[in-house]
Amino acid sequence: MQQEGEQPQPDADAAPGPEPTGAPPGDAAAAATVAEAAAPAAPAIVVEASDASIARAAAMLRTGEVVAFPTETVYGLGADALNPAAVARVFEIKGRPLDHPVIVHLASADDLAEWAVGIPDAARRLAEAFWPGPLTLILRRAPQVPDAVTGGQDTVGLRVPSHPVARALLEAFRGVEGDRRWTGIAAPSANKFGRISPTAAEHVRADLGGAVELILDGGAAEVGIESTIVDLSGAHPVLLRPGAIGVAEIERVLGEAPRAPEARAPRAPGRHPVHYAPRAKLRLLKRVAMLEALASHKGQRVGVLALEVTVPRLAAGLQRVVPAVPARYAHELYAHLRALDAQNVSQILVELPPQTPSWAAINDRLARAARGGEEGLEDAA
Repeated sequence: MQQEGEQPQPDADAAPGPEPTGAPPGDAAAAATVAEAAAPAAPAIVVEASDASIARAAAMLRTGEVVAFPTETVYGLGADALNPAAVARVFEIKGRPLDHPVIVHLASADDLAEWAVGIPDAARRLAEAFWPGPLTLILRRAPQVPDAVTGGQDTVGLRVPSHPVARALLEAFRGVEGDRRWTGIAAPSANKFGRISPTAAEHVRADLGGAVELILDGGAAEVGIESTIVDLSGAHPVLLRPGAIGVAEIERVLGEAPRAPEARAPRAPGRHPVHYAPRAKLRLLKRVAMLEALASHKGQRVGVLALEVTVPRLAAGLQRVVPAVPARYAHELYAHLRALDAQNVSQILVELPPQTPSWAAINDRLARAARGGEEGLEDAA
């Protein structure tokens, strides 16, 4: 079940970070960031998605194991969303803050009532318009939803992905046995917390190594950046994270544009100030300033992500050129950042994209990545 559209792949990936020393689940201190976890030396098993490998992955998920799988946005690190111990394993592998909620992936909008209560008409309309697809809805959680996936909040994030492998896995996982039901897979991005999201199976293996029992290879992610997140738990829709589905599209369905989040908005994935970061320091610069910065760093190893036009007198391996088309830029962004980071550069200079609504999601990811790098993530811990 190979996904169409291959992304550029890195020459090599950076090594994982240090061993975590996180607080035990349920401790008051657990809301703090858990340190980055080191991947075990044993290699992860990457298998091409097929009926047999998907059935195997579903069986593993039902028994509490963790599996990585492709979605149309990025690769996810999945666990049975109703199994707190399995979800805790995801947090441990990622080094994710324990109060940081994860998105629950569903096979169908028909499963909404098992995960949410007081579902507003707006949720039904958005689900009908954009599911399956890259849209996450924040709704009031049902009583049986564990704190492990909500970060202790009274809301839960739900999504029906469109990637054929993700959909097949969710269908294979779904079922009832006695009083036990399987309906949702909790799956944040399959990478170390705060780092560049994976858009290919090899990215997952490079980041997490043998910490993941199985990685389903479904090709390169079609969208390439994380889902749009809309909070519908209040009186008005609120945009918590921009994505491929834009504000104008949401407004056309709901008759009102989603509002900007206030301080009391639910915590949601991807909203940490430092996120999506390469290990090298990332700087956002206009074209002229980028060329001046390159000239001032002669003798240093610097990478460049440029718009449309190559940078003269810079080695091909140290630059990537992307089209000024939002969907194509998003599709290639993380793979390009990984490829440049793998060149052991001290900085990655990114030519500032257009500051227009259609580029909102890309600019959000780059702005958070620019606060990162090794020093930035340490400061944010």
